[in-house]
Amino acid sequence: MESKIVGRVVVGVDGSLGSLEALRFAAAQARLLAAVLVPVLAWRSPGGALAGRRASSAHYNSVLREFAEGDLRRAFEEGLGGPPTDLPVQPWVIMGEPGPVLVQTANRQHDLLIVGAGRRGTIRHALHAGTARYCLAHATCPVIAVPPSPLHAALRSWRSRRQQINHVLDASARPGPLPLPPRSAKDR
Repeated sequence: MESKIVGRVVVGVDGSLGSLEALRFAAAQARLLAAVLVPVLAWRSPGGALAGRRASSAHYNSVLREFAEGDLRRAFEEGLGGPPTDLPVQPWVIMGEPGPVLVQTANRQHDLLIVGAGRRGTIRHALHAGTARYCLAHATCPVIAVPPSPLHAALRSWRSRRQQINHVLDASARPGPLPLPPRSAKDR
């Protein structure tokens, strides 16, 4: 019987701030648990699943895969300053939807799956069930959803305020009364 609690720490990476936070957390967990870090970047063909299956698109898909591999390398640079040298890393770049790809990758008995939790409460999140939600619902291994960092939340808030200011400034250049700035979802 194997005594190791966690053998692999699988983490979803897409280059977003939330996934970089998840990558940092996953690397720390892999170190703590003496586990293998398995960063996974799922990529999709711009033409959809059918476009990616056409025989004439094999070269096109290999080019897209190279871009995805570059994105994964950049995520390591931006999130960790480069690939960790103090723990084993097995990076995977897989064509497919992120949620199913992560669930299928983290399929071993001693896997731990880590995903970025992303934003809550936005229209975009309501319309598109998030990868984290999919993994929490379908994974057979433990899943940790890492919330955005406080800095990430502050940047989102700043961006929203900046958009409101820009709206008023743009409107002030036009003749007539000043319109009210658009309300953010947080203000409602």
